[in-house]
Amino acid sequence: MTDIITAELVSIDEPLGADKRAVIEALAQRIATQGRANDAAALAADAWAREELDETGLPGGIAIPHAKSAAVTQASLAFARLVPGVDFGATDGPADLVFLIAAPDTAAEEHLAVLSRLARSLMREDFTAGLRAATNADEVLAIVRGAIVDEPATTDAAPATRREAAAAAASTTSTEARPVRIVAVTACATGIAHTFMAADALTAAGAAAGVDLVVEPQGSSGYKAIDQAIIDDADAVIFAVDVDVREQQRFAGKPVVRSGVKRGIEQPAQLIAEATAAASDPKATRVSGTAAVASAEAAARPSLGGSVKRALLTGVSYMIPFVAGGGLLIALGFLLGGYNVTDNAQNVVLGNSLWNLPTENITSPMGPLGQYLGSVAFIIGNASMAFLVPALAGYIAYGLADRPGIAPGFVAGSVAGLMGAGFIGGIVGGLLAGLAGWWLNSLDTPRWLRGLMPVVIIPLLASIFASGLMLLVLGGPIAWLMTVLTTWLSGLTGAGVIILGVVLGLMMCFDLGGPINKVAYGFATANLAAGIAGDDRYLQIMAAVMAAGMVPPLAMALASTVLGRKLFTGAERENGKAAWLLGAAFISEGAIPFAAADVFRVIPAAMVGGAVTGALSMFFAVTAKAPHGGVFVFFAIENFWLWALSIAVGTIVSAVLVVVLKRFARRTPVAEIPAAAVTV
Repeated sequence: MTDIITAELVSIDEPLGADKRAVIEALAQRIATQGRANDAAALAADAWAREELDETGLPGGIAIPHAKSAAVTQASLAFARLVPGVDFGATDGPADLVFLIAAPDTAAEEHLAVLSRLARSLMREDFTAGLRAATNADEVLAIVRGAIVDEPATTDAAPATRREAAAAAASTTSTEARPVRIVAVTACATGIAHTFMAADALTAAGAAAGVDLVVEPQGSSGYKAIDQAIIDDADAVIFAVDVDVREQQRFAGKPVVRSGVKRGIEQPAQLIAEATAAASDPKATRVSGTAAVASAEAAARPSLGGSVKRALLTGVSYMIPFVAGGGLLIALGFLLGGYNVTDNAQNVVLGNSLWNLPTENITSPMGPLGQYLGSVAFIIGNASMAFLVPALAGYIAYGLADRPGIAPGFVAGSVAGLMGAGFIGGIVGGLLAGLAGWWLNSLDTPRWLRGLMPVVIIPLLASIFASGLMLLVLGGPIAWLMTVLTTWLSGLTGAGVIILGVVLGLMMCFDLGGPINKVAYGFATANLAAGIAGDDRYLQIMAAVMAAGMVPPLAMALASTVLGRKLFTGAERENGKAAWLLGAAFISEGAIPFAAADVFRVIPAAMVGGAVTGALSMFFAVTAKAPHGGVFVFFAIENFWLWALSIAVGTIVSAVLVVVLKRFARRTPVAEIPAAAVTV
């Protein structure tokens, strides 16, 4: 593993540029020149994106720009000693020792382990002093390779003897005074450098403060979990992380101090002091056992508006699987059983079986078997769709009040459906249930009552409050509003339909999967059941929303791989190849790497194309009985070729516009985003 750095990757006192971007690009070029990366620009873009996420300068004149990149073919270190130093964002001034850490995006565990050893070594004064005193590349290689081979004491997990001692301490009944016991987790976005440097810094600061501290670095190469006995005996927890803590429920109930991973490197003593204070503070923030509340805690006491926004997005996110799965099953039912499958599906399913196929009212082009299987698919899909409003309300409440909010939220959503209040009623009911659950959970209750609060008292009282308000006060007006909205939509003709398509298209392309996008998509999917029941206007809305959402990734794919290749970085061109498939499958997030790198040219271009597509889809009166899937649910889209034409026109408009803007409109540089997998 010592070939991770070579003499050709070492620069001593050479000018590499006046700013950190120039230094990163110069070191990336060295790695590519040695055949360790197939695209220097892509590697530099990936490292720069990481730098923009969080500057990599550290106290003591050190900088460690780093990235996991598809452009890297061999894990590598490039080193530069700079005279004068260059500002990498450290609080104490410029960095004169710079390591560019480049790992393949599929790096093996052993490579990542070696890179983490190097990061740890940067915390040792003898290591950095040796690098500053080196007179040639060979001396640098000897110092670095020595650090890699002769790894210092690590903090991947507590050593065996320490684990045994801590476990023994956890089980002892001795009343003798003991030091404060703290467990910590460190994790950065890439899991290569900052993760382990913070772990070592905290360990050293804990020893200096006389604190019994055990650290769990959660790096890219995996992690060794701290023994549960040690966690149970800890007085407090430190989360110095930039990403979610894995298996956070292990620390549930412990007083917690949260920060970014970089503070664990720069201010470990302060973090330990804060954790020590939290250990003796009964009002200190404690670790939740669930990811939803953990995210809220990590946001450092968010505003009410911010909490409500996150809860709404949580509700929509959890609702979508019900809609997507149910909608696709309904579409499959139409494919197998014909478009009249809804007329008799329940009777077909209940009165027949695979061994007793229906013989009457066969509307399926596939005969009795198709009629039966289509009816089964439709019934399952319809059952899934029936959870749409309750799931929306239930998980909005969950986003505000954690698990105690789920039951009252689902009940309030069901009441909203009963009263005809639709998805608006679900949103209102979920917010009421969640806020009630949050308030009840914040009460200082006696110890004997706490066990009943989440399973009995909060669900009971929050259900009475939220569902009672819906039934007695709010449900009727909201149902009236839904009726007015439905009547308005049904009455739209001509220009009104086209304007609606334009508005929906703009919303779908404004933030690519963000809140505005989710509002438009939620509006379409929440009324899909009404459309399937016979109101084609809602099916037209679903078609327009899906078509417009496909435009941004398809347009960026066309622009970056065909129309304007030279205007895009290597990483963007790679993203463009993937964006073809993402766009075809209606994954709007496929355009996010382009928008993040050039927001003021990509987003306006995408919105124009999305508006054109939405207007055309509504003008052609295309209908979609599936809520997701893009071109892959062609069988659920009526007038498919006109729908495809709408998408093609909008895609071309957006692609041409973004190329023109990139060529002629002046741009203020924005961080470039690397090629990355997009998940939904």
